[in-house]
This record gives sequence, structure tokens and C-alpha cells, in this order.
Amino acid sequence: MAEKEKLRIDKYLWSIRLFKTRSEAAAACEGGRVKLQGTSVKPGKSVAVGDEYEVKTEAKKWVIKVTALLFSRVAYPEAVKHYLDLSPAEEPDKMGFQSASFHTGKRRSKIGRPTKKQRRELGDFMDEGEDAP
Repeated sequence: MAEKEKLRIDKYLWSIRLFKTRSEAAAACEGGRVKLQGTSVKPGKSVAVGDEYEVKTEAKKWVIKVTALLFSRVAYPEAVKHYLDLSPAEEPDKMGFQSASFHTGKRRSKIGRPTKKQRRELGDFMDEGEDAP
């Protein structure tokens, strides 16, 4: 049973759904984006109840406190019961700006290249400016 009580940090972060894959969680640990008391941790570090980790993901900086160990990936409503989110509140505009600027490949209506009518009007405006001096 003592063997069962050990849980790697990369597996824990994956199981509580902070990372989509376990390899992403391991890469974050190796890249120094997971810290325990200000020091970077390796993917094999054992997790204990009560530990506080600072985790930087692409979307957000998390500060989490381990409340229970979770050995397998479960649904999100169940996963959030195994940690306490202590993250400072971020400005909501930052995330809204990212999603608004996401490029889908299609040009938004009335934004981008001018229409033929707008080009004509712009050409007329530019021609009038040359005759004035």
C-alpha cells in the first residue's frame, strides 16, 4: 500500500486536468514552469497533500494546493475536488483579447481589404487632395 501512496507530479497535474497530456505536464516540469516553494521540480517528484505548486500553462498561471491525491484521470467536476485553486485573479481582458484575435482562416465581415466601393471613394478622396494645392 505504501507504493500506492507515491504519485508523480506530472501524473498529478495531468489527472487534475491542468495539462491535456502527461507528456505536456512532464515538459512543463522540465522547462521550469512547475515550482514548489519557488524551486523548480522534476517530473518524478512525489506529491504530498498540503503542497502548494505554482504552475504556468499557456492559458494561465495557477497556484494550487493539493487537497487529495488523484491516481487516474477523471471528469473535470471530480478532478477539481482534489486541489484548491489559490491563483490570483487576472484581468479578464487578457483572455478575451486572445480569443478575439484567434485567426480562423476566414476574414471577418467588413474588416480587412476595402470593397470596390470603398476603393473608389478612397481614390476620389486622394485625387481631390492632389488638385487642392
